[in-house]
Amino acid sequence: MKILLASLVAIIPLTALADEYQAGYSKSEKCYRTEYREEYIPGSEDNPGYVRSWKDTIEYECKESPNVTRRTIIEKRVEVDDNSCKEGTLAGGLIGGGIAASISRGKDSWWAIPTGIVTGAMIGCDIDGG
Repeated sequence: MKILLASLVAIIPLTALADEYQAGYSKSEKCYRTEYREEYIPGSEDNPGYVRSWKDTIEYECKESPNVTRRTIIEKRVEVDDNSCKEGTLAGGLIGGGIAASISRGKDSWWAIPTGIVTGAMIGCDIDGG
């Protein structure tokens, strides 16, 4: 059972790549396009003429342009906010914690100092431009 599983794992990626590219062999792919065609059939006095139309599928050799690849790559534009507020957060947290420590007395300091640090960090980030 283990040998079967190992052989499947080893073979599956190779079969997926075999259709696209093999080292040492030339790559030949055919491309197709559809062309619309018309032909005028002349008529006579008794039998009027008409236009016959059809579509032909044409096979041609695919040529890659140096600027265009066959596979379209979709580029995502991600807007990055480079307006960092790290310095303001650090300074605001230290100042807020210091103010809370100096104001609070006794048992109130266990919640006042962390609250001062968080509040100061938020205010520092806003001031720094975040």
